[in-house]
Amino acid sequence: MTTGALPVNFDFVPALPEIALLVGACVVLLVDLVLPETRRSWSYWLTQLVVVSTAWLSLYVFHEAPAHTFGNTFIADTLADVLKFLSCVTVALTLAYSRSYLAARGLFRGETFALMMFALLGMMVMISANHFLLLYLGLELMSLSLYAMIALQRDSGQAVEAAMKYFVLGALASGLLLYGMSMIYGATGTLDVARVATTVFAGGVNKTMLAFGLVFVVSAIAFKLGAVPYHMWLPDVYEGAPTAMTLFVGSAPKLAAFGFMTRLLVGSLAAMAFDWQGMLLILSLLSMIAGNVIAISQTNIKRMLAYSTIANMGYMLMGFLAANINGYSAAMFYTITYVMTTLVSFGMVLLLSRAGFEADQLDDFKGLNQRSPWYAFLMLLTMFSLAGIPPTVGFYAKFAVIEAAVDVGLVWLAVVAVMASLIGAFYYLRIVKLMYFDDPVDDAPLEARSDTRVLLSINGLALLLLGIFPQWLLGMCVVALTRSY
Repeated sequence: MTTGALPVNFDFVPALPEIALLVGACVVLLVDLVLPETRRSWSYWLTQLVVVSTAWLSLYVFHEAPAHTFGNTFIADTLADVLKFLSCVTVALTLAYSRSYLAARGLFRGETFALMMFALLGMMVMISANHFLLLYLGLELMSLSLYAMIALQRDSGQAVEAAMKYFVLGALASGLLLYGMSMIYGATGTLDVARVATTVFAGGVNKTMLAFGLVFVVSAIAFKLGAVPYHMWLPDVYEGAPTAMTLFVGSAPKLAAFGFMTRLLVGSLAAMAFDWQGMLLILSLLSMIAGNVIAISQTNIKRMLAYSTIANMGYMLMGFLAANINGYSAAMFYTITYVMTTLVSFGMVLLLSRAGFEADQLDDFKGLNQRSPWYAFLMLLTMFSLAGIPPTVGFYAKFAVIEAAVDVGLVWLAVVAVMASLIGAFYYLRIVKLMYFDDPVDDAPLEARSDTRVLLSINGLALLLLGIFPQWLLGMCVVALTRSY
């Protein structure tokens, strides 16, 4: 049934956050064209206003029951609202932490802010997609914005090289995803997420074609997460990109990738859980081992944190192996807490950097406690959380995903995860040793804007508080997934 030329469910309210963000990004672009160089901060504050408003709208249109619109291609549910809100908060914090860094390198301009907003728009579209083509559209919007952001520092050969590597390998992953989706369409006759699920459950599909399509789709997901063996782009991009862009790439897109995985594997291919569990098991195992082992030999902290990301994505995948609400909520909890930790870790790298100097070597953290005991304490909390040491939230996050694996009989994988975590503790605690027991190689005072100091402190202390009181965040994850699936 239609009313005029529009479907009955053509409702703009569920997509209000995306619409506001798109309009805001266009306004920032236009305003920045007429602003003089001395008024560039106006573009920054306008961007922050747009992102914070989008976060508020995500809560304003909060859905306790799923709402569909745009011909059933777009879904707004509790999971989407929570992930969108957290993505907006993450981008706002990234902008705040990066402000001085961007200004010192000539990147404090409208193009940077607009690309961040368009990347955020792509993430939000991915999170709310209820159709394979919309998933692909959101992924490409995010990816193309990230490629351009990394290459914005045009006088840096390292940044341009990182962007080219990311672009070439990202295009390959997009091709894999598109090919996998075409196979799933050939097997089921639809690209609608819910209809694919119904068709697969009903049986009568070409299972061989469906299995091949699943392999390509999981491969594309693994690339976006940076899971082994699709991790080859991640260390080079983290190291080569300006640190502010590395922070952006390593934080909010992980929330979108979780939403992407949930829509595909839980929303449409839950009936094939046995098949994708086997693939995720291999990805999880290889990522945990390779990420933690290779990170030990790194002297560049951005590269070390890249391998840490690979390992942490392996832990996150353990939650999906359970193929139940407890496992999915543990994976969601792990993703959120990992993003929080990433914000502090790269925020500290940005804080130590200054004009003409990148604090990207481990030696740059030597004697940090003598320079600033408070910032050394925040970095200590971050390293403890990444290593999974109580009472930080990283311990409870690892405990949750390991418990989910044990509940479905994967005790041997849980043992491997614990052993890999012990290996990871070595290189995380090495940073603590450098900060507290070595003499500083740089006596330059640490200067930070007051808003950056406050936000970074709150962000760091949250890692401790959520480790002591994790119930409400984990409960929120359970409720979001229960209401949505």
